[in-house]
Amino acid sequence: MAPRSREQLIDTFYKALNNLELFPLETQENLDKFVIGYDDTTLNELEDLVTYTSSKDEKIIFSGHTGCGKSTLLAALERRFTSSRLVVRFSIANMIENADINHINILFSIAIKLMEEAEKQNVPLSQQTKQEILNWFAKRTKIEQAELKTEANVGANILSIIGLRLKVDAAIREEIKQEFQHKVTDLVSKLNDIISIIGTAVGKPILVIIDDIDKLDLRVISEIFVSNIKALFLPNCQIIYTLPISALHDKDILPVLETETSDRIVQMRVLKLFVKGESHKPDPQPVPKTRKLLLELLGKRINLELFETDAVDDLIIYSGGVLREVIRIVQQCCRLALGRIRRAPEDEDFSDYKISTAIVGEAINKLRLQISRPLGKIDLEILDQVYRNYAPDDPRDDEFLGLLKGLQVVEYRNSKEWHDVHPILWELMAERQQA
Repeated sequence: MAPRSREQLIDTFYKALNNLELFPLETQENLDKFVIGYDDTTLNELEDLVTYTSSKDEKIIFSGHTGCGKSTLLAALERRFTSSRLVVRFSIANMIENADINHINILFSIAIKLMEEAEKQNVPLSQQTKQEILNWFAKRTKIEQAELKTEANVGANILSIIGLRLKVDAAIREEIKQEFQHKVTDLVSKLNDIISIIGTAVGKPILVIIDDIDKLDLRVISEIFVSNIKALFLPNCQIIYTLPISALHDKDILPVLETETSDRIVQMRVLKLFVKGESHKPDPQPVPKTRKLLLELLGKRINLELFETDAVDDLIIYSGGVLREVIRIVQQCCRLALGRIRRAPEDEDFSDYKISTAIVGEAINKLRLQISRPLGKIDLEILDQVYRNYAPDDPRDDEFLGLLKGLQVVEYRNSKEWHDVHPILWELMAERQQA
């Protein structure tokens, strides 16, 4: 790496931080810049389930750890079907506040997003049909007829207003819930009318992909997918629902999902960073293929010559093979480096500056405090079990499921499933073993 001035180095780290923002790779520009060939197996499995189906209204469950790349993979899946299907992909978290998400407003959101996509793709709907549907939405989101008529932008903009009302107005969400709580079939009937109208007009099957349901607490997931799964499976189109990895261990949720989907459940794997049993040995060596992939991921976002070689190896180990975690660690390293450079004496030489293992260690300490702060006595005892045995005593224990969802525990899958404590917590676990 050529010598850099202080100002050039500051500019380089600022640009790297922009590249290290944690967002799904959805646009072609971001894909061209940042994508790596990571999990084609899971992508192909989802594509096959959507393609080779006996009906056009099957439902699929997609799950995986937070930060393993699910949203980016779903965006890639959408692109594979743009010519053969009308694909509607959206984040439920962008439609409804997490605390208020239920089966009713999920179905209502599907209806809104279907109409938005039809507008976006100029699907040929008669003005009368479109107006009848907009009036139906407007009535339930308290948009006055006068407002509908005075809006010169009836259509996409009115749908945006309807979506905004649903998102920000808790009273409207409650009224919609009360209206359809005991007659959800009426809501599904209207949704299926919209599906039929749009599907006929566009001449393609419809695929709906709903992201970020996995951000919800397991209690809410259970209420939605155990108590009300029948309603969510009534729409006459294919739907992919994302669920947290902890749901696939829950004794109440999993049997329902297996039955209702006929085992159409796909789990995205975390990159296997170590062979089972090797990770807690002195100087553990990552699986070469995984190390290479993570280096490729980082190399697309930051010049790796800004790091000492040992520092790069350290941050890869601490990531546990989770894509989000390796980026999060590098973010923290860049912030620490920037702070030191900016506050250093004016005459200090930065021409050969690199992020050291000491900076990585400082970044890890900060992240360790974040990830360990919510841990209680029972949590730590479960982590001790996982650290010793690569498995919990009870994989369906509620406290364990919380650790799995919170990423304090990472799940790996080869021919068999096994678990490990997040590497950022290894030092804490080792200290507890010696106490």
